[in-house]
Amino acid sequence: MPQDAALEAFCAFFSKLDKYCTNSLYDVYTQDVVFIDPLHRIEGARALEAYFAGMYENVSHCHFDYHGKHRDGDTAFVTWTMHFAHPKLNSGRDISVDGCTRLQFSADGRVARHRDYFDAGAMLYEQVPLLGRVIRGLKRRAAR
Repeated sequence: MPQDAALEAFCAFFSKLDKYCTNSLYDVYTQDVVFIDPLHRIEGARALEAYFAGMYENVSHCHFDYHGKHRDGDTAFVTWTMHFAHPKLNSGRDISVDGCTRLQFSADGRVARHRDYFDAGAMLYEQVPLLGRVIRGLKRRAAR
């Protein structure tokens, strides 16, 4: 199966997320990109640049392991596990979160629409000391 250059460029961009990642953002995303995840909706490359710059300012490290990539026409799906550390979450220890991204590519091969699906509780809320205990307890009770 031939490699998809646009999909590989996207994955390479996310493999190097840090506070400097915005340097190549415009190579990957269109000016009018729409980015959605469980916590945000961001419209436009400038707003996305500001979001990434702010989000990764305090992240100690962040990388993705990719499990599957599939593209059909201008739409692609990527499954992944994100590994990151932030000093204010989980006492600064590593956090791993599984997720999936749906991408829609423009005619020039850049990403026009990006939607992430992941458990926001596992990524954020469960990593805060008191709130984390409450959410994990609620999840256990719901699973009974």
